[in-house]
Amino acid sequence: MTVSTAVPPRVLTVAGSDSGGGAGIQADLKTMLALGTHGMSVLTAVTAQNSLGVQGAWELSVEAVRAQYRSVVDDIGVQAVKTGMLSSTALVETVAALLADTDAPVVVDPVGVSKHGDALLAAEALESVRTKLLPVATVATPNLDEVAQLTGLTVTDEPGMRKAADRILAHGPRWVVVKGGHLPGEAVDLLTDGSEEHWFRAPRHDNRHTHGTGCTLASAIACLLARGEDVPSAVRGAKEYVTGAIRAGFALGAGIGPVHHGWATRSTV
Repeated sequence: MTVSTAVPPRVLTVAGSDSGGGAGIQADLKTMLALGTHGMSVLTAVTAQNSLGVQGAWELSVEAVRAQYRSVVDDIGVQAVKTGMLSSTALVETVAALLADTDAPVVVDPVGVSKHGDALLAAEALESVRTKLLPVATVATPNLDEVAQLTGLTVTDEPGMRKAADRILAHGPRWVVVKGGHLPGEAVDLLTDGSEEHWFRAPRHDNRHTHGTGCTLASAIACLLARGEDVPSAVRGAKEYVTGAIRAGFALGAGIGPVHHGWATRSTV
């Protein structure tokens, strides 16, 4: 039996842990494996979390986050980075400074609240997200709640998504994906860099088990960028992957179950 020794693309997630396994670091690493990359992690916070919500959260120190990042990047190297839960001003600014010195595409998921409405970012950290983190992003992926947090804009339709994208781009990311999953009808996302525009549409599946969709989409984009795809192609592929994962989402616990990260390779037995 021949064993391949080829090194897969390396993708780093900088995010919090979800003890229930549906979102956060756990969702990121599952996505990275499913999409043929080697996933690595910098843990920013530990949460006690299940299908019903977040029961507690404890952030790591700046020193611990910086040490994890330097350990991975200086030895192994990265071909894309994804950020998720950063919790506090100190961590946002620390991670932003590290990313500014890293020559790899960066996907920023500006996580503010959990699927259940639990706060995952201190209110006073929003300004640092705007002024420090978004400017180092290759792609930012806010949902409509995060758009409202960052810009004050309430989006109710597709023209509103264009306005939201313009406001997010004003903070410095090269591209933005405004996720319209909270709107009625099709699941529609808008990708733009301010000059070109791409709309990605998918049927809305009748499945309440959607925990981890935001983490999964951002990680999938990072994976496809690490594999050499351009931004529009990476977002298109990530949208297709997430749509399949939502369709295959399954019940877990008494609340909202996770999407199925292994949907494309799962056994039918």
